[in-house]
Amino acid sequence: MTTARKGASRAADIPADVLRALSHGEIASATLTECLALNQAQLVRTVFPQLPAKALQAVDTACTLGVLKRMKHIGAALLEVLGTDGIATCQAHHADTVRGWACFMIGAQPVLTLSERLAAIRPLADDAHFGVREWAWMAVRPHLSLELEAAIDHLVPWTAAPSERLRRFVSEALRPRGVWSAHITALKRQPQLALPILTPLRAAPAAYVQDSVANWLNDAAKDQPDWVRSLCAQWLQAPSTEATHRICQRALRNLK
Repeated sequence: MTTARKGASRAADIPADVLRALSHGEIASATLTECLALNQAQLVRTVFPQLPAKALQAVDTACTLGVLKRMKHIGAALLEVLGTDGIATCQAHHADTVRGWACFMIGAQPVLTLSERLAAIRPLADDAHFGVREWAWMAVRPHLSLELEAAIDHLVPWTAAPSERLRRFVSEALRPRGVWSAHITALKRQPQLALPILTPLRAAPAAYVQDSVANWLNDAAKDQPDWVRSLCAQWLQAPSTEATHRICQRALRNLK
C-alpha cells in the first residue's frame, strides 16, 4: 500500500488495507469518506492500549452514534481517564482523527474560560489537515454560542491572523446554521451581531475564507434576506475587491 493515494469518495471503494491502516492510525484520511469509515473503536485501542474496560465500553457505545456525537463522546471518555495529559498526547499524534479527539477533549473540559478554550483550540484550528480544522470549530461551537458576544470579541483579532485557516475558523465556527451543528438562534434573528468579525473578512484574499464568509451570509439569508442584500450592497458600493464581489455573489446565490 502507498500513502500517496487518491482518497475514495465512497466507503465501499476504500481498499481493505487502507481502511486497516486508517483504523490503526498509520495514515491520515484523505477524504471525508475515509474520516467517516475508519473504525474508531480499533483506533482508540491502538493508540491507548491500556484504557480500562469502563472507558472502552464508553468508546464502543459512542461508535454506535453519528459521527459528531461519536467524536464528542470519545473525547469526553478519554478526558475522564487521561486528563489534560491525554490532550497533549492526542494533539501530537500523526493520525488526524486522534487530533480530532483532542479537539473534543478541549471542548469537554468543564472549567476553562472562553479565552482559555480558544487558546487551547487555536493550534488545532490551524492544523494542516482539513478534518482536524473542522473538528476544532465543531468542538468549541457550543461554548461560543453560550457566550456569543464575548466569543465575537475574542475572535475579532483572529480575523487579522496570518493563517487563512484561523481566519476561516472565525466565520465557520459562528455560522448561524452551520454544518452538523445546532443553529445559533441569536445570529439567525440578529445577524448584525457578527459584523465585527464579518466586516474584516469581506475582502479576504483566500478562497478558503471567502467561501466560509459567503456561506455565513447564505445561512443568514434564509432568515434575514433583506439584511444580507443590504449588507452586500454596502460592501459593493464601497471600494471593493474581486474577493468581495465573489463573496457577495456566492452569498446571494439562493436569493432572487
